[in-house]
Amino acid sequence: MLQTLTDRLTAIFQRLRSRGKLTETDVTEVLREVRVALLEADANLQVVKDFVAAVRVRAIGAEVLESLTPAQAVVAIVRDGLIELLGGERAPLRFAPTGVTPVMLVGLQGSGKTTQAAKLALLWKNEGRRPLLVACDVRRPAAVEQLAVLGAQVGVPVYRESAGDAAGIAQRALAHARQVGHAVAIFDTAGRQQIDEPMMEELVRVRAAIEPLETLLVVDAMTGQEAVKVATAFHARVPLSGSILTKLDGDARGGAALSIRAATGVPVKFIGVGEKTDALEPLYPERLASRILGMGDVLTLIEKSQRAFDEKQAKALAAKVRKASFTLQDFLDQARQMKRLGSMAELVSLIPGAGKLMAGREVDERALSRSEAIICSMTPAERADPRVLNASRRRRIAAGSGTSVQDVNQLVKQFEASRTLMKDFARSKSARPPKT
Repeated sequence: MLQTLTDRLTAIFQRLRSRGKLTETDVTEVLREVRVALLEADANLQVVKDFVAAVRVRAIGAEVLESLTPAQAVVAIVRDGLIELLGGERAPLRFAPTGVTPVMLVGLQGSGKTTQAAKLALLWKNEGRRPLLVACDVRRPAAVEQLAVLGAQVGVPVYRESAGDAAGIAQRALAHARQVGHAVAIFDTAGRQQIDEPMMEELVRVRAAIEPLETLLVVDAMTGQEAVKVATAFHARVPLSGSILTKLDGDARGGAALSIRAATGVPVKFIGVGEKTDALEPLYPERLASRILGMGDVLTLIEKSQRAFDEKQAKALAAKVRKASFTLQDFLDQARQMKRLGSMAELVSLIPGAGKLMAGREVDERALSRSEAIICSMTPAERADPRVLNASRRRRIAAGSGTSVQDVNQLVKQFEASRTLMKDFARSKSARPPKT
């Protein structure tokens, strides 16, 4: 996510740090490079101009040029500028104090509205709300079926009708939600390949029928500057309260994320970071700005960990670490939970400083899958005690997992090294004098 932009900005500021004292000419040169990097990321031209101008005013001040660490001061100013560009602070969704909160999703066909509807439903279901999905895309029967399938996957009911106009369906669905006692109703509306008047008229009628508390534009982040044009056109006819940027995990540039709020005034409330139904994150401007500048995002990493790891399992694992009784089965359980956190590249981007350590090296996304396959090819006895793994057993495991004997040897070696560290840790803890 945003990797190209992150790499460019990291390289720019790395060169800046090597210069020591800065002159106004140095700052101008750096900001020129930042401007090019943002334009190459497909950010909106006017947004980039305004951003660079605002940063320049602060960066050529005495507190920067006379600072003992001027490079760090410039990076901090750029970070503050990015945060402001992204909206300053998180824009939370509004919920009605009582009754049903209608949430209307709009956007072009292919932007991912139906999938995002299911993601929102799962998110709010996990928060203890009672969501209802509403199929209002009557022009594309496949969309109704897709929403029904996704609703079943996330365990959220779907209101659907075989025929009727979108506004009428929406109105009846809202009445049903009130009668049954749902807290949130998510309306998946129709889209087109491009903006046209009939689509807009239909959306206007749906909006008038349900009076949504939130109207969210779902927009493909990979469309770059086109996302700003789409948001402007929708906002003119169907006033938006926010947007959801989808496919941000597949967009190495990130221009849409940086442009849409500044160009339209519509805050980005969520970002889609994967295809799975739980791959939806609230947008925190300060966190995303830190990730763009390669500073990591510890808070998001903690939140992901809390969602992915079972508390009881974590306590049981901690007890095994203390007793140095950690087995390959425990290693397998941890690997499977790690996979639920997302891709390894994404996790690395959340760890401060990890980007520099991995510079020029690719993250091996298949490493966990290889380890899982190797351990699954072992018997319970072999997982409990790898010392029984002789040459013939290792050849059998390699053949069964589709790996090589060298891969098996490497995994066992890594496991034994980690268990040795755990034993040393346990001994050092027990050797400490008690606190008085």
